[in-house]
Amino acid sequence: MPDTSLNQAHSRLEHFPVTIFATVMGLTGFSLALHQSEQMLALPGYLSGAVLVLAVMVFLAVGVLYALKFLRHRSAVRAEWNHPVKMAFFPAISIGLLLISVALRDVAFAQARVLWMVATAMQAVLTLSVISGWIGKRPFQTVQMSPAWFIPAVGNVVVPVAGVSFGFPEISWLFFSAGMMFWLILLTLVFNRLVFHDPLPGRLLPTLAILIAPPAIGFLSWLQLNDGHLDAFARILFYTAIIFATITLVQLPGLVQLPFSLSFWALSFPVAALTLATLKYSVLTGSSVIEVLGFTFLAILAVILLGLSWRTMVAAMRGEICRPD
Repeated sequence: MPDTSLNQAHSRLEHFPVTIFATVMGLTGFSLALHQSEQMLALPGYLSGAVLVLAVMVFLAVGVLYALKFLRHRSAVRAEWNHPVKMAFFPAISIGLLLISVALRDVAFAQARVLWMVATAMQAVLTLSVISGWIGKRPFQTVQMSPAWFIPAVGNVVVPVAGVSFGFPEISWLFFSAGMMFWLILLTLVFNRLVFHDPLPGRLLPTLAILIAPPAIGFLSWLQLNDGHLDAFARILFYTAIIFATITLVQLPGLVQLPFSLSFWALSFPVAALTLATLKYSVLTGSSVIEVLGFTFLAILAVILLGLSWRTMVAAMRGEICRPD
C-alpha cells in the first residue's frame, strides 16, 4: 500500500466515531420489534433472526475497529471521552450488548445470561464514569448539553428488560431506579437548554428523538418488574413516549433539510423502542387501534433503517464519515 493510502487509512481510523455504536442499538431494537410482531402474527422468526445476526456482525466489526483506534490513537479516544456530546455515546457499547442479550434470550438462554451480566457490569462502569465526568472539575456550558446525554440513563433502564427473567430482580430494580432518577433530572436540564438557550446545532437536531427512548424502555422494564401487569404507572410511561414522539414529529420538516451525518442514527433506537412498546401495549390492552399504530411504527422504522443504512454506505464510500469534526 502506498504511503499516502496508508496515511489515509490511519487518518480514517483515528477519526472513527464512537457514535457509530448507535447503529447497533437501532438494528437490535428493530430485531426485537420484528420478533414481537412475528409472535403477534404467529410467524416464524426468520426475519428478526436475520436482523439480529446483522446487528451482531455490525457490533463485532465496529468493536474491532474502535479497539484498533484505542490501541493506535488513544489521544483521539480521550478527545472523544472529553467531548461534551460524544462522551454520552460510550454507554451505547454496553446498551448494544444488553439489547443483544435480550434478543438472544429465547434462543440461547445461558449464553444470553452471561452476556447480560458482562454488559450490565460494563453499563455500571460507564454510567459512573460519565456521571463523574459531568460533575468533575471540568465545567460544562448549558449549550453543550443535548438529548444525547440521556443515553447513559437509557442504558440503565434497559437492564431489567432481561434481568428479571435471568434471575436478577434486585439488580434490575437498582438499575431501573438509577435510570428513572437520572431521566427526570436530565429531562429538566435538557428542556431548560432547549427552551431558554440557543437552538440545537443542525447535526444534533436528530438527537431530539432520544427523548422518546427513556419512557418507552421504562414501560417495557416496568412490565418485567411488575410481573407483566399493566398498571397506571405503565400507562403513564407509554403515553409519555407517545407525547415525545409527537414532539419529535413536529421537528421533522427541519430534520429532512439537514445534510446526512451519523447523528441521524439517533432516530433509530428511540423509534424501535416506541414500536416495541406500542406492540406490547396493544397485546395487553387488546386495542386494535394501538395495534395498527404499532405496525405503522414498525413500517416507519423499517424505512428509517433502510434509509440510514443506504446513506451511511454512501457516506462511507465518499469518505464523509471518518473525518475531523
